[in-house]
Amino acid sequence: MDTIILSDWLAARLDRAAAEPIYRQTLRLMQQAILAGQLAPGTKLPSSRMLAEDLGIARNTVLHVYDQLTAEGYVISTTGSGTYVADTQPDSAAVNARRKPAVVAVDAQGKPVAAPGKPAKRDLDDLSSRGRRLIGQAGVSAKQWGAFMPGVPDVSEFPARTWSRLQARLWKEANPDLLTYAPGGGYRPLRRALSDYLRVARSVNCTPDQIIITTGIHQSIDLAVRLLTDVGDRAWVEEPCYWGARSVLQSSGITLVPVPVDDEGLNPREQDLQQPPRLALVTPSHQYPLGMVMSLARRRTLLEYARLHNVWIIEDDYDSEFRYGSRPLASLQGLDDAGQVIYVGSLGKMLFPGLRMGYMIAPEHLVDTFRTGVAELYREGQLMQQAVMTDFIMDGHLTSHVRRMRALYGERRQILIDAITARFGNELPVMGDEAGLHLVLGLPDHADDRAVTAAAFAAGVIVRPLATYYNSDPPARRGLLLGYACVPNEKIRPAFDTLARVIEQTALKKPTRAA
Repeated sequence: MDTIILSDWLAARLDRAAAEPIYRQTLRLMQQAILAGQLAPGTKLPSSRMLAEDLGIARNTVLHVYDQLTAEGYVISTTGSGTYVADTQPDSAAVNARRKPAVVAVDAQGKPVAAPGKPAKRDLDDLSSRGRRLIGQAGVSAKQWGAFMPGVPDVSEFPARTWSRLQARLWKEANPDLLTYAPGGGYRPLRRALSDYLRVARSVNCTPDQIIITTGIHQSIDLAVRLLTDVGDRAWVEEPCYWGARSVLQSSGITLVPVPVDDEGLNPREQDLQQPPRLALVTPSHQYPLGMVMSLARRRTLLEYARLHNVWIIEDDYDSEFRYGSRPLASLQGLDDAGQVIYVGSLGKMLFPGLRMGYMIAPEHLVDTFRTGVAELYREGQLMQQAVMTDFIMDGHLTSHVRRMRALYGERRQILIDAITARFGNELPVMGDEAGLHLVLGLPDHADDRAVTAAAFAAGVIVRPLATYYNSDPPARRGLLLGYACVPNEKIRPAFDTLARVIEQTALKKPTRAA
């Protein structure tokens, strides 16, 4: 393409009525022409004055385009000589130096067939083995709100005006210390407020210095795993367990050892006890997803085993604030006198998930290590949000909000249980309804809870299949997780009627025997 054709080529493509400025259009078009080889290396560009006249635009516009092309390496300007297209073609020797041998296709007679010109389709084969496992087992839902999405609080009931007022007050002051990176462990007044709250509400034994503010349960577990384990180390996980925690462990190269749970919680078998893991991840106060509580005897046994075999215990205190008919149970960490328990929790379920604020309590001898780790890996910030949360707790809003939501969720739980009983009687068991934001509706052993979930989603109802929480296949139990917290009272029965019809059509029909 010579310089006269360049002017015509640009003139034919510039859209003077477009919102994009002429400068940006000209720059973009010339970059495209150079990268596509339409302007070959060494081509001399017209002078800025000539191109401006040909295009009917200001000369300064062309000068700015040439300056930007020069700065980005597209062209080379030589004083007294002109502006030339730079040679930007890839170095074929460097590109092909470590090129893998091409896979040659053959026909039926074994003769080579020319490979197609377009690159191969990119799919899961492009991922690492742990990447494929992570994506293949992902449990995240396309929808995060509606009947009966488990684990989601009613964010419409959050006291937004109160939060906004506290936030506005802090932004009005605009303290520079709140606009930088978070110090190791997070905002100290928040850590102090949380330690006071957790001592009373959860019988946790800690000082403010032991609390590390994180973005939630996932980051807390990830930090502990990165600092305390190596690739290939073994970890006990409850069977079934939360898929998100399982994904964090697996993506770090940890070997999972599923340990069954019974009515008293984690129940290690003899073969499990013979090979102590590096860590154990448990939900003792409200097992997720089945809802049982770990007995005091099991807690003491686990703590003593961890002390003798140097096993780290990560205690995920899931939904412990929302218990119906009894007070929240004391934490496992409060019984630990050997410094083996790392306690992790989240404020999202109490307030709103988008807050993305959690915390972990590190054993005293690991506090400095964990502070350094969280700052080194994640460069934490969000100090302004942490300051708002501090005022929210200190002014008593957190306690009153949790109390109010506990009563509301208790009502919704009962409405859902009544709807289940009215439709199915004792035919389908209800499990794990004593606490939290969901219950488990058991299904017959022959039912495919994944298929029920898909059919329910098509009918406009969100549930989760219990099978996806098991590491074993087939799973030990079939069932559906039904979240009731985010469903308005008046919508629970109609939504369950829809789900019940799906269950009757897909899960309650017994399989026919082959002749």
